[in-house]
Amino acid sequence: MILAEFSITPIGAGESLSEYVAECLRIVRESGLPHELTAMGTIIEGDWDQVMAVIKACHMAVRKRCRRVSTLIKIDDREAPPGRIRAKVESVLKKLEQA
Repeated sequence: MILAEFSITPIGAGESLSEYVAECLRIVRESGLPHELTAMGTIIEGDWDQVMAVIKACHMAVRKRCRRVSTLIKIDDREAPPGRIRAKVESVLKKLEQA
């Protein structure tokens, strides 16, 4: 299982990118993979091929609408059960409560 955080930026598309984000989020949702939208990107969880296919689909959807696209991907690859998006956050919050 991997967690991947990614952000896709259309170059030269102006300041407001919410239309592009919404288009990509539709693709992510349709994948059925666990995900979380953040202010700076999207986190998605699954096996390598599933996650990369979704990121590629998002990249290509944005690429169809503009001439240049920058995609940043950060990957956490760990043998662990599903549910890590929530588990990682819950672990930190639990430690804060103990302090």
